[in-house]
Amino acid sequence: MRRLLDRLYAAALWLAAITFALIAVLVLAQILGRLTDRVARLLELPPPGLTIPSLAEFGAFLFTGAVFLGLAGTLQAGSHVRVKLLIRSLPEAVARWLGALVCLGAAGLAVFATWSSGLQVADSIAFDSVSYGMIPIPLAIPQGVMTAGLALFTVALVDSAVTLATGGQPGFDAAETRTERGD
Repeated sequence: MRRLLDRLYAAALWLAAITFALIAVLVLAQILGRLTDRVARLLELPPPGLTIPSLAEFGAFLFTGAVFLGLAGTLQAGSHVRVKLLIRSLPEAVARWLGALVCLGAAGLAVFATWSSGLQVADSIAFDSVSYGMIPIPLAIPQGVMTAGLALFTVALVDSAVTLATGGQPGFDAAETRTERGD
């Protein structure tokens, strides 16, 4: 099960990275299109008008997907901000259980966010909601990606809570330990 979860977190991180790269490619294409127009004007030629319609919407939807897909993997990599003043001052067993409770509390919030996001996806499907840009995009697509990212984040939080409660070292602790050692 551990390998499956770690692969799932890694796959979501790769999808997030690919999504960020896609944003960069779209923006670069838009910039090159504008430069082509300017060069054409300088040469007194008609500008070809190369543009990507609804680029702002595509970028926003891709960015949202990247952020939410990256939540679980960045938690496991120890990249989320954590304040450990209290936990470091407690005995190890107490700190472990407090960490597990915090993860479960965060998982409860993530379950609520996932549920709410899922309801929004269902509404978007029921009402055939689309974006308002030049290219109508079914809103259920970016909302579905967001919901999937939240669901995976919930799984990662529960995974960390169970790992702490059973005496293991969750991914974020292992990553922070490697960082402190300079590995």
